[in-house]
Amino acid sequence: MLGPVILAASRSDKMRRFVSAAPGTKQVVDRFIAGETVEDVIPIVQDITGRGLEVTLDVVGEDITTVEQSYAARDAYLELIGRLKELGLGERAEMSVKLSMFGQSLPSPAGGPSGPAAAFPNGHELALANVRPVVEAAAGIGTTVTLDAEDHTTLDSMFAIHQELRKDFPQTGCVIQAYLFRTEEDARRLAADGSRVRIVKGAYKEPASVALQDKPEIDKAYVRIMKILMDGEGYPMIGSHDPRLISIGQELARRAGRKLDEYEFQMLYGIRSEEQNRLAAEGHRMRVYTAYGTDWYGYFMRRLAEKPANLLFFARSILTKG
Repeated sequence: MLGPVILAASRSDKMRRFVSAAPGTKQVVDRFIAGETVEDVIPIVQDITGRGLEVTLDVVGEDITTVEQSYAARDAYLELIGRLKELGLGERAEMSVKLSMFGQSLPSPAGGPSGPAAAFPNGHELALANVRPVVEAAAGIGTTVTLDAEDHTTLDSMFAIHQELRKDFPQTGCVIQAYLFRTEEDARRLAADGSRVRIVKGAYKEPASVALQDKPEIDKAYVRIMKILMDGEGYPMIGSHDPRLISIGQELARRAGRKLDEYEFQMLYGIRSEEQNRLAAEGHRMRVYTAYGTDWYGYFMRRLAEKPANLLFFARSILTKG
């Protein structure tokens, strides 16, 4: 019951100010956010990859309001890629991007008729122009980019950008969300297309008209979609911390005749680290979704919404520090 309330709070400026000012916030944020700068996150990437795991890096931030912010997001990823190249970490670290950070949801015409983005007729075109050099730079160091899924209103644009990028960079991945009614159809299309697809349950507040609302039904949909991906021609990426779904994913992969390097598991930084190490030790490809940056609020609130224990941990921290 708390999940929808927390997701609604993730869009509230008043709650953003309250949470940011709370005395115990930093302790909890540090559990899920790997730092604020590239220099903060690099030692963590080195530690994760040194333990035989892989990583996908997310520069947090969304709901931007200006074209200049979209350029700053592009440049932040280019800076990250430059540091990964210097350290030879490209093949173990990919990137995850939210297209809203790259201008996808800015009004049309993006930036106004005489603004800095006047050349782009809408936010979709601006996001494509901003993300393309990031994808190109990632390919240049031997890695790739996955386009994160956001709320359902953005998905047609995300999939169109994904399709366009794959013409030149076929390794570009995308994310699908099990709770959306549309996702089984999307999974069939993507599995047949041979692309890299991460499946997650979904972490945005969606209406009952477009998404399942009950956890048992979402879990059932997740299993159906995993089977579609495992039976298809693409590369499935199983984004879950649920032991039962992980076990089912292993069994579906076995039935589909997949080798251990033909799919992977993904978990969030700071959650179930022992299980991450266990899967890697068994020979599975295990990738840690690692977020960093200063605009952490939206990402942080979705982590609280996903698991009540996270919220209790946060509340205890506030009470202890208060």
